[in-house]
Amino acid sequence: MSLRREENPMSAEVRAALEQRDILDAYLERPPYQRNDYLGWIGRAKREETRAKRVAQMLDELEAGDRYMKMKWSGPR
Repeated sequence: MSLRREENPMSAEVRAALEQRDILDAYLERPPYQRNDYLGWIGRAKREETRAKRVAQMLDELEAGDRYMKMKWSGPR
């Protein structure tokens, strides 16, 4: 049996943040599960402050290229 998660939509706010930092390509190069996890995690934030903090974390991790949800990540093998 395989698990299949519901696909989380990208908000205009997240897309704009990725484009503003010029890291949309870095986001698109991540595996689909990571992209979906980031969007779901950001989307579940109840407070705007929490959402902004999560977007900032995602952007920083994508820019650095070596983290995913505060875990070490070395890219596809």
